[in-house]
Amino acid sequence: MLLVASVAYLLGVRTARRRGEPWPLRRMIGFFALGLLPYAVIQLGFLGVYSSELRWAFSTRIALLIFAVPAGIAAGRPLDLVPGAVRERILASRLTRVFGNAMVATVVIAAVFCLFLTPVAGILRVNPVVETSLGIVVPLVGLAMVLPMMALGAVHTGTFIAIEFLLAFVELLIDSVPGLLLRLNDTVLDLIPDATRAVSWWPSMLHDQHLAGDMIWFIAEFADVPILVILMIRWMRSDRVEAKGFDDLSDEEYDEMTRAHLRGER
Repeated sequence: MLLVASVAYLLGVRTARRRGEPWPLRRMIGFFALGLLPYAVIQLGFLGVYSSELRWAFSTRIALLIFAVPAGIAAGRPLDLVPGAVRERILASRLTRVFGNAMVATVVIAAVFCLFLTPVAGILRVNPVVETSLGIVVPLVGLAMVLPMMALGAVHTGTFIAIEFLLAFVELLIDSVPGLLLRLNDTVLDLIPDATRAVSWWPSMLHDQHLAGDMIWFIAEFADVPILVILMIRWMRSDRVEAKGFDDLSDEEYDEMTRAHLRGER
């Protein structure tokens, strides 16, 4: 995954520069330093090694893969490297429009986190094929939400973005619920025994679950901040576009648009 993503991004940068499009170095640094490097640390470091054995390592890994890694990759603006016609078709597709708003993101992320409250989390954690596949699927789900959210600012109206902004605040509360329930529950929920406790610092099953709840709660609340920033930027851009559209109208066109609005016409 790291090799494929790196090669594809560098080829895209080379193609863009050959077309005469400048590509700032800060975007490349963001893609590799904020996106691929954290992905490598998560997957190949402690969280990836002990993900199948520790509940808190598994939950922390999934939360970071769906929040932090996509946000870091998005800093490199990989979608802008796609040729214009193809990018327009992608952004105009129904699937992109569905995933590219905070309303769906709130539901998807809440559904993912609610899995930690069920025995399904234990099954996903101990199955080697599924557990490995999550390292690919989860970041892609995050990217499917983050990349369109950054690119669709000129498509959605200011009212739509304002609604998204309000829902993002609701998400601050919704995301905390699974973590709080894991932290406050005194019964182990995933029903899967931990691995051997040969290491003295290995937590008990219940303490392991409480740590998982703490990490999910912290990461979810912290990761909502950049989403709010993205929505605010989109709102400001949309407002400037709409304001410019009104400024370009003549007085006669503006008066006619006002009369049409009063008549209830679009």
